[in-house]
Amino acid sequence: MKTWLPIIVGVVLILMGGLWALQGLGYVGGSVMSGAGQWVWIGLAVLIVGLLLAVPALLRIRRRL
Repeated sequence: MKTWLPIIVGVVLILMGGLWALQGLGYVGGSVMSGAGQWVWIGLAVLIVGLLLAVPALLRIRRRL
């Protein structure tokens, strides 16, 4: 479980950050965030944090195999 937790949290952050960035760019509508440029940067920051959590954990699992 200790190894999978950063992967799960990282994937959730990647998905949330991607959605927020797309909303900020105006590709996903129906929200206050739609078309607001600040959400592009917030979304990208959250996405990068998710990558920084998930990728090293995935590499650790790969090395064990």
